[in-house]
Amino acid sequence: MRGVIMHGPGDVRVEERERPQIVQPTDAIIRVPASCICGSDLWPYRGIEEMNGPNPMGHEYVGIVEEVGDDVSIIKPGQFVVGSFFASDNTCEICQAGYQTHCIHRQPAAATGAQSQYVRIALADGTLVATPDQPDPELIPSLLAASDVLGTGWFAAVAAQAGPGKTVAVVGDGAVGLLAVLAARQLGTERIIAMSRHEPRQKLAREFGATDIVEERGDEGVARVKELTGGLGAHSVVEAVGTQESMMQAIRSTRPSGHVGYVGVFHDVELPVAELFFSGITLHGGPAPVRRFLPEFIDLIWNRQIDPGKVFDLELPLDQAAAGYQAMDTRQAIKVLLRS
Repeated sequence: MRGVIMHGPGDVRVEERERPQIVQPTDAIIRVPASCICGSDLWPYRGIEEMNGPNPMGHEYVGIVEEVGDDVSIIKPGQFVVGSFFASDNTCEICQAGYQTHCIHRQPAAATGAQSQYVRIALADGTLVATPDQPDPELIPSLLAASDVLGTGWFAAVAAQAGPGKTVAVVGDGAVGLLAVLAARQLGTERIIAMSRHEPRQKLAREFGATDIVEERGDEGVARVKELTGGLGAHSVVEAVGTQESMMQAIRSTRPSGHVGYVGVFHDVELPVAELFFSGITLHGGPAPVRRFLPEFIDLIWNRQIDPGKVFDLELPLDQAAAGYQAMDTRQAIKVLLRS
């Protein structure tokens, strides 16, 4: 099969690889019609995150089940499925509490790399959710978004306690931040402030439900959010980047009694404990428990109530993955879909 391998910073290749096989009896093999590039894939691409040798890439996926292990009883060959980037048994106490990314048996779901024609999925019964039938082709991008960025943006909005009567500010205008806007709107938020300097992303934010756009960053961005909220700050703030600047912008844009939902994969972020102590705000976040939300997402997408696939503004064949990485790295694309 063909699959994406990152050999080092800026070095992405599509190579012939061995097709994955069942290893554990709880595994499934799925054929992947579409995968995508994640913003977190850019950290090693930029050399910010270290790599230990060539690495198969991709953790977002949808596909058709080709084969299952002997212990898989819920997921069946022929089903179209969506899964999370972490595998979980979905039965332990932590999973039952809705935090499948912290499952006591968690592991990478797509260890063989989802940017490929086939992928092995661990703990298939607990990780994968089948769609009602084979989806119409136009639904595949949105179902693919559900495997990570929709779930991550949604969890950020939930962690920030977005909802009716709240003002939500979103720091970060990548796919996760944009889908946090969509999530906040779905959760009943009337006022949503999207922080973005890029016109195409501002336009999509408004389509998803943003009512205000703030182009300023850092202290100026904080001041603008406070100006829009009577000097108090937002009730709920989403941090969807993972840098020191974005985290501080999120914290300082939140009013006392407010909540920050942080989901940006962090790099060199230090929290100011003294400032937090006197801020009166709550921080909650981390890797999103996408599996918690998948049944709801599939229903919303299947019935065409939401269209998160709009975040894919560039579609390429799998063999052109290197061009997709470059487009996202240079912000020429919000998110790239790869057709296998």
